[in-house]
Amino acid sequence: MVEVTNLTKKFGEKVVVDNTTWTAKDGHITGFIGHNGAGKTTSLKMITGALKPTEGTIKLNGIDIRKDHLEAKKQFGYVSDSPDHFLRLKGIEYVNLMADIYDDPGAGRADRIKTFAERLGIYDALDSTILSYSHGMRQKIMLIGALVHNPSIWILDEPMLGLDPQSAYELKQMMKEHVANGNSVLFSTHVLEVAEKLCDEVLIIKKGQMQFTGSVDALKEKYASDDLEEIFLKLNGIDNEEDS
Repeated sequence: MVEVTNLTKKFGEKVVVDNTTWTAKDGHITGFIGHNGAGKTTSLKMITGALKPTEGTIKLNGIDIRKDHLEAKKQFGYVSDSPDHFLRLKGIEYVNLMADIYDDPGAGRADRIKTFAERLGIYDALDSTILSYSHGMRQKIMLIGALVHNPSIWILDEPMLGLDPQSAYELKQMMKEHVANGNSVLFSTHVLEVAEKLCDEVLIIKKGQMQFTGSVDALKEKYASDDLEEIFLKLNGIDNEEDS
């Protein structure tokens, strides 16, 4: 579970995330939705400890990341919005490095790597360098590296960007399987159709402020529509009118 309370991030005088409070629950896939620059990636980077909040608290499975950052970081696997990392390593070297960083004892590791790699269609490329991979293949190896230590919380920033349809389908199935076991998935996306079909709950953010938090059904009921894209555009349109 991810618990965010009164979270704020400022860069100088600019407020990028403005006093947000929300939860990504166990047993739920939570979609984080918003335009470019809305504050999604900044929020995720604060949750993972890559950025320090200006104000607020973040707890991962009840562990405050500012008070016990090492233990908190063991709770999650994180895939950033860029897969261009460790390019000179072979795929298998990168995945094993990530497993070692998280003190994965090794029991069952090879089987987990094989299962993930086969499902994502990258098994035959594990002995090649990440530099030789396409963008989609790099995304796949970053996913495997984030998930190999079997974290209970998955934090994924635009995880399906660049994936082929079969791999995107497999990832969505893996996300469903993960939460079915009582774990949590938090992912950002621009693809509203994916969010509508996949998410149990959604977080909608604009200009650093939360516009909605709750279930997809509650969102549809509130705005009297069955179309998440229509609701999102309407919600942002209302805000734009108020801003003008």
